[in-house]
Amino acid sequence: MNSKYLLLIVLAAMACAKPETLYDIAQIKTEKGDVLIWLYDETPRHKESFIKLANSRYWDTLSFNRVIKDFVAQGGCPDTPAGFADSPYLLAPEFNDTIKHVYGAFGAGRDNNPEMLSAGCQFYVVQNKDGLPQLDNKFTVYGHVFQGMDVIDAIVSVPTDTIDEPLHKIMMDVNIIKMTKKEIEGKGFKVSEKSK
Repeated sequence: MNSKYLLLIVLAAMACAKPETLYDIAQIKTEKGDVLIWLYDETPRHKESFIKLANSRYWDTLSFNRVIKDFVAQGGCPDTPAGFADSPYLLAPEFNDTIKHVYGAFGAGRDNNPEMLSAGCQFYVVQNKDGLPQLDNKFTVYGHVFQGMDVIDAIVSVPTDTIDEPLHKIMMDVNIIKMTKKEIEGKGFKVSEKSK
């Protein structure tokens, strides 16, 4: 076959190939390393809020301000005495019986408000290896760490003060990056067929 025709066939096949789906992945960069988080489609308001705040660079001057070994690494609220009260907005809960507070669960913080509204800015990662089932259907889980739990383990192990704040601030650089299914599953996380 003429090499010119072969080249045309290859180019035509490439033009017809369906582009690979790219997924929005949360990335938290710290001095201890990077954390990658799958954001659930089943919790659309929390996912959309996180993406919006990350893209606006909201968290990039903030830190993990509450870390408790065998519990959670928490951050996102402004590092001020008002803390949670400085959240830019609140979100209605999105509880899901299939999404639990297991090791690596990524959830939305809140205060004791009766409606269980989440702070738009506050998030935590469950660091307890046995999970925290007592938090199920009380706090919204909207993601799961699929790379970097060793980083979270290191963060909760730093020296803290009497209110569980690290003595040395652990600053965050929060981004949304694009990854393919193959890249994500190469890190050991199964992408659900119903995910968009």
